[in-house]
Amino acid sequence: MNPLATKLNQTIESVNPAIFSSLSTIGKNIFFPKGILYQSAQAKEKAHKFNATIGIATENKTPMFLEEVDKYFSDLTPQEIYPYAPPAGRPKLRKLWQEKQVKENPTLQQKLTSLPVVTNALTNGLAVTADLFADPQDTLILPDQFWGNYRLLFVAKKQTNIATFSLFNEQKGFNTIAFKQTLEEQAKTKDKLIVLLNFPNNPTGYTPTVAEAKEICNIITNQAQKGTKLIVICDDAYSGLCFEDTLKESIFATLCDIHENVLAIKIDGATKEDFAWGFRIGFITFGCKKASADLYQALEAKVTGILRASISSCSHVAQSVFEKTLQSPQRAPQKQEKFTILKERALEAKRLLDSPKYKDALTYYPFNSGYFFCLKLTDIPAETLRQHLLDKYGVGTIASAEYDLRLAFSCIDKEDIDSLFSIIVQGIQDLQA
Repeated sequence: MNPLATKLNQTIESVNPAIFSSLSTIGKNIFFPKGILYQSAQAKEKAHKFNATIGIATENKTPMFLEEVDKYFSDLTPQEIYPYAPPAGRPKLRKLWQEKQVKENPTLQQKLTSLPVVTNALTNGLAVTADLFADPQDTLILPDQFWGNYRLLFVAKKQTNIATFSLFNEQKGFNTIAFKQTLEEQAKTKDKLIVLLNFPNNPTGYTPTVAEAKEICNIITNQAQKGTKLIVICDDAYSGLCFEDTLKESIFATLCDIHENVLAIKIDGATKEDFAWGFRIGFITFGCKKASADLYQALEAKVTGILRASISSCSHVAQSVFEKTLQSPQRAPQKQEKFTILKERALEAKRLLDSPKYKDALTYYPFNSGYFFCLKLTDIPAETLRQHLLDKYGVGTIASAEYDLRLAFSCIDKEDIDSLFSIIVQGIQDLQA
């Protein structure tokens, strides 16, 4: 093992042995090398005369660029656009995102968490987490309603086992009983479990109530007290888009110091939150009750090592844009405007689904947040209906499960939702005839 990896492991183990033992084989072996990027970062600070380190081209002591490219930028300097970004992300952006997390999740105040590391959007953050903590013998616990990409990230790539529980109970709320039973059952044969919580949920658009979230945290705490080591991943892809009486903060804010055997990991999608999906910027943040600045720095170094070994660094220009927007007074009112539009669509969809016109024809899973909701079909397979709607009516939907059809109200104007539902009902009737 590389001495740098050994040193990071010793730091983690000395502070929290449970986190160290939860690392995957890759997680234990990964480190950030003192290679080109490390040496270049040092040179950037100290090389006041000449800096002949990193492989970019300069001209008149500024990054070289093409005018044909530069004409598309007006408020960014060449230094904010063309050089490589630091592997862990622009330092100021990381600090600004941490401040944003605390502001939007007041429960985080006075709690010690890591400094967020910039990832290539949320998917890359999940991939990094899988690299750090998932091995073939491990088990990932998540609800039966989950984003299909988790299978690629954890099963196809890491050969991790999946154990699911029913997301909803008979009262159409979060099924805490099923969650508890699944956790306890898997813990009989595993001393380490990975739990993935995605709120608002994709595909159903459900976020737990405050009471449900409290019970989820209690269940995790109780299991940790029994000695189970828990890696709890909080996929906060649709953070902030809660339209009804739900938990408004990320559940990470509570989990981040709930027990020394629980390592909470917050995965954010900045470009999703700020409606700039193609910019591909995200963040990964750690939190644990038994932690220290040294432990978090060691985990950040391992994350940076994985980034160096895969994508090297994230888009510099996208980071520069977000760094500026996070400091802009116009960001909050503009986000509120978009939030209101999405909320009106969600509430309109629910109003129509509960109306006499559609109540008997369309059954849906509970939703109160996010981008999506799911129709629960009975006698028509979702894939059959999806193909029929696409071929005959030119309507695109997602077959998220055998009898579940996911619809994204996020990309349907409010005034078009009624028409969309009418077509779906007609499609069902076509197939039933």
